[in-house]
Amino acid sequence: MHVHLRQDDMLRNVTPFTARQFVGAVCMPNTLPPVDSVERYDRYCAEIRAAAEPYAFEPYVPLFFHEGLTREVLAPARERLFGVKLYPAGVTTNSEAGVSELAKIEPVLDVMQDLDLPLLVHGETNGYSHDREREFVGVYDHIAKTFPKLRITMEHISTVEAAAFLDRHENVFATVTLHHLLYTMDDLLGGMWNPFMFCKPIIKSPKDRAALRDLVLSGHPKVMFGSDSAPHTEVAKRTEGAAGCFTAPVLLPCLAQFFEEHDALDRLQAFVSDHAQRIYRVTPPKREVLLEEATWTVPPRYGSIVPVNAGQVLRWRVAG
Repeated sequence: MHVHLRQDDMLRNVTPFTARQFVGAVCMPNTLPPVDSVERYDRYCAEIRAAAEPYAFEPYVPLFFHEGLTREVLAPARERLFGVKLYPAGVTTNSEAGVSELAKIEPVLDVMQDLDLPLLVHGETNGYSHDREREFVGVYDHIAKTFPKLRITMEHISTVEAAAFLDRHENVFATVTLHHLLYTMDDLLGGMWNPFMFCKPIIKSPKDRAALRDLVLSGHPKVMFGSDSAPHTEVAKRTEGAAGCFTAPVLLPCLAQFFEEHDALDRLQAFVSDHAQRIYRVTPPKREVLLEEATWTVPPRYGSIVPVNAGQVLRWRVAG
C-alpha cells in the first residue's frame, strides 16, 4: 500500500511489476509536478491504469498536501479521492513543494477529518538522519490528539519509537516496507557503500528492525505492508545518491520467504492485503496470486534499474 511508479517512460516500465503481484496499490503523488489537484489526480490514475494493462489494477493516489486543499476543492471530489499525502519540505525525493510550517496545516486537517479523508505522512524532520523519524513522533502525537477522528498512517516506519507509538491512539496506523523488515545499516554501510540500499527513511539498527518484525509477525491489525518501492536509474543511484529501493519485482517472493522462515506464512495474506482493505475501507477487484516454492535468481538489473536483491537466489516465486 505504498509504491512509487514515477511518470512517463519510468511509469510505463515499472508499473507492470506491481500490477502483476497486486490488484491495487497506494501510488505516491511526489511526481514532477506533484499530483496536487483533482485534475492531475484524474490524469495520473488514467496513466497508471494504462501502464498496468493487461492487469486489472486500481491505483489509490493520495493528493500531495498543500494549504490550498480547501473544503471547496476536496468535498465535490470526495467520492473518488483516496486521501492526502503529507511531505515535510525537502525530506525525500521531489518533496521540495511539501509543507514547511506544520503549524499551518491544521485547517486542511480539519476539513479532511470532516470528509473522512485519510492522512498519509512521510514522518521525518530535517534533523540528523538517524533521528529524523524519532523526532517526528511528537508531531504524530499532536495531530492524533487534535484530530481524533482523522485516520493517520505513519508511512514506512523504521524505528523502535514509531513501533511503540502505534498503539497510543486509535486513529494511528502504519506501513512497513520489505527493506526495513529485512535489512539494517550494515547492509548499506557495513562493507562497501551499497547505493541500492539507500532510502529515506534510512534503514537502521538491528534493534529497530526487531521492533518492526515483532509488529508484523504478531499480525498486528494496525500494520499494513507498504513496499515504498522507489525506482531510480542505476546512474542516478551511483552518481546522484538518489534515495529509494527498487523492490517491486521481488516483493511477494521475499515476503513469503521471510514469513516462512519465521513460521508465520498464515499471516502473510493479512499483512499484504486484509488489514489495508479494512483500514482504508477499499474494495479492490478480486484476484488470486499463486506463490510456489521454486528457486530463481533475481536479474542484475531491469533495464536501467538495479533491484535491491540483484543476483540473489530466492526460494519462492509468483507462478504463471
